[in-house]
Amino acid sequence: MQSDWSVQATVSWILSESFGCRNVSILAEEDVQSLSTADATGLLDAVVKTVNDCLTEAPYFGIKRPEMPLRSSDVLEAISRCNSVGGPTGRFWALDPVDGTLGFVRGDQYAVALALIEDGEVVLGVLGCPNYPMRKEWLSYHHRYHRIISKLTPPTSESWDKGCVIYARKGCGKAWMQPLHQKNKMLAWPNSAIPVQVSSIDNPALATFCEPVEKSYSSHSFTAGLAHSVGLRKQPLRVYSMVKYAAIARGDAEIFMKFARSGYKEKIWDHAAGVIIIQEAGGVVTDAGGSPLDFSKGIFLEGLDRGIIACAGAKLHEKIIRAVDASWNSSSL
Repeated sequence: MQSDWSVQATVSWILSESFGCRNVSILAEEDVQSLSTADATGLLDAVVKTVNDCLTEAPYFGIKRPEMPLRSSDVLEAISRCNSVGGPTGRFWALDPVDGTLGFVRGDQYAVALALIEDGEVVLGVLGCPNYPMRKEWLSYHHRYHRIISKLTPPTSESWDKGCVIYARKGCGKAWMQPLHQKNKMLAWPNSAIPVQVSSIDNPALATFCEPVEKSYSSHSFTAGLAHSVGLRKQPLRVYSMVKYAAIARGDAEIFMKFARSGYKEKIWDHAAGVIIIQEAGGVVTDAGGSPLDFSKGIFLEGLDRGIIACAGAKLHEKIIRAVDASWNSSSL
């Protein structure tokens, strides 16, 4: 997909320029092979144009732009650097260039997810959520509502901040959020970044839970039954991508449960950034057995016990874990 390659090339180029090519190792979803064929010339040209268009705005983000527009060979080289296989030792970046492809295509929620992993431990996470509003009260509105709001409010109004970036570093005890776009302002930290933290709700009856939109990736029937058994009364927040992790980190929801259908293996780039952000915001993320997610086994989250559970706090997490154990044997998963 053009967007995936474009984001991957842009992120790879920026990381390499910032830290040096030899110091950057990236594990990412897309490989360079299918973009290097003669049949893909048109697609490659489109990717190159998108990358160069993005990099013209680099100074706005405190990054030096290329002296000359990148050529096709430069873009292919940037994508080809995303060839890490991960593992238990060393440092590498895990990148999902467009997490939530269907959400992206449908103009709904999606995320650009980047995590830094050192010796199997996630130490830094960044989630760019272009359609996730800064203010919670706008969460229930589709982002296209922005068109109406833009006509009703002055151009300088900050009543609607269409997108946000959320990030955290291991051991800081905080996660931060800032607008994706700010007119006439540089986005270099700290700017208008504000700390975010998980909700204090620990009563399942008052909690909101998230689950994936697509049934092919998760069992909605099991999560619905589980929600009923623990007394969850609110309608689930079904959103695409790692925006679910962002929702919990900033207190818009309290529980994320994902129980993959048989044969589906979770990939580390779908979770790494979100996990560290929730943890630093005060939440808990484990598998259904209560064990931390293992990011040291390569591309996949190997040894995962049934599914993934993320909660706003330890008390709530413990209640959900107990409920999973009680409900699992009666399920058909």
